Amino acid sequence: MSKLERRNFFKLGLAGAAIGLLQPSKAAELINESTKLRIAIRPVIISTWSHGLNANKEGWSIVEKGGSAIDAVEAAAKVTEADITNRSVGIGGMPDRDGHVTLDACIMDEKSNCGAVGCLEGIAHPISVARAVMNNTPHVMLVGEGAREFALDQGFSKIKTPIKEVKKEYKNWKKENKEILKKPEINHENHDTIGILALDSFGNLSGACTTSGWAYKMHGRIGDSPIIGAGLFVDNEVGAACATGLGEAIVRIAGSHTVVELMRQGLSPEEACKQAVERIISKHDDLTGLQCGFIAVNKYGQHGGYSVYNGFEYAMKNQMEEKMIPAPFNRNW
Repeated sequence: MSKLERRNFFKLGLAGAAIGLLQPSKAAELINESTKLRIAIRPVIISTWSHGLNANKEGWSIVEKGGSAIDAVEAAAKVTEADITNRSVGIGGMPDRDGHVTLDACIMDEKSNCGAVGCLEGIAHPISVARAVMNNTPHVMLVGEGAREFALDQGFSKIKTPIKEVKKEYKNWKKENKEILKKPEINHENHDTIGILALDSFGNLSGACTTSGWAYKMHGRIGDSPIIGAGLFVDNEVGAACATGLGEAIVRIAGSHTVVELMRQGLSPEEACKQAVERIISKHDDLTGLQCGFIAVNKYGQHGGYSVYNGFEYAMKNQMEEKMIPAPFNRNW
């Protein structure tokens, strides 16, 4: 055995001993790849914005017990969808300019199975309807009335939207914004999608994305959130990514798929997110109000994010810590 081989063998022995001290559900996986040691920290769950903290707790309660990443991200998304104080996701979301609260969501597992719904009205948990599309139909996406009929056939309950508080806000907005009713404008203050990515104890990745969309959008508008490859993408061999912000800009570069493919080329999650954001910037002459952000996690549990403007942050939870992480950005507002 050469000196180099003995040195690597000794390193592996030390790493293995350290890993053996961890509980099985919190175990790290030692990977020797091209003579470079990597420690895979798992499980881990990350999600966009501060509402991700509560979402992560629900998802974590599943993966810490050995549950699957796909179950975790669905459960996490449902927490935010049920929060009636949230104006950008779920039943408390803001309506379109005609007064309709329409919800979009998608979900994707480690086997590339995926499902999505768009422009869904009157159903509390679009993420669960999206999973039902994935599990119970040969399709990837259902939209509008067809999505609603499918949800009701699957046993989902009807709800009435907008809620009282939102209806009042909408009436005031309508009085003050008659010109926007004729020509829609970007509302960069209210399209804070929640995207959730999880790596479970088995090394499997899944993701979910859910939103009520751009406040006061044109009726029928769908952004990036329910579009596989734009709002969310998972490749179990590489990593997963999701997006938040102005959906039209994210769709134009197939944003989340772009991030995953950049990780496939060897970039870290943060650097992959950065290059995707820079690609968005390069496609637009006017960046006024154009906020977009990405988060990503790779197979080793490494994670990162990046955005066009400052202010974007994401929530992270693993066996060691739980925190909000300010994402690096290209420019200040």
